[in-house]
Amino acid sequence: MEDIDNEPDEYSGPSKSQRKREMTALQDLGAELVKLSKERLAKIDMPERLRDALVDAQRITKHEARRRQMQYIGKIMRSVDAAPLQAAIDEVNGLSAAATIRQHQLERLRTRLMEDESAFNELAREYPAADVQHLRQLRRNALKEATQEKPPRAYRELFRELRALQDQAEPDDLTEQ
Repeated sequence: MEDIDNEPDEYSGPSKSQRKREMTALQDLGAELVKLSKERLAKIDMPERLRDALVDAQRITKHEARRRQMQYIGKIMRSVDAAPLQAAIDEVNGLSAAATIRQHQLERLRTRLMEDESAFNELAREYPAADVQHLRQLRRNALKEATQEKPPRAYRELFRELRALQDQAEPDDLTEQ
């Protein structure tokens, strides 16, 4: 009896419960990825096998077949580094610090455009592909809506256009570095 008590406790790895929590977390991450559109999935770097499984899961409508497919996605996720995938999901959900900073930058740009029309010159230099005429029209409509106390449809559309411009410019920024 004394020999057993004197032996140091050896770490045998995470407990079965911990491993199960980790597997469930990976499966939940896979479920979040399935909810994304095909265009967003295409932008995320992942193994082709995982991408195919996610696209298949989006296509499956039967409950039991979808459940099995989600388990299969969880199994694939065990062999994949989940950190970049989680970061991509956080970016989509707006949880990351980078997404928050980007959101604030776009809001400041929209405010500058609303206050001063000369900001369009700066915008045209920064984003040569921008349809400045369309953006100016959105600004005029947004100002008109504000004076008439109508819902800010053009104001929101201006933000969406600016975000689309920034999304188009991002791949170029990554290749220059």
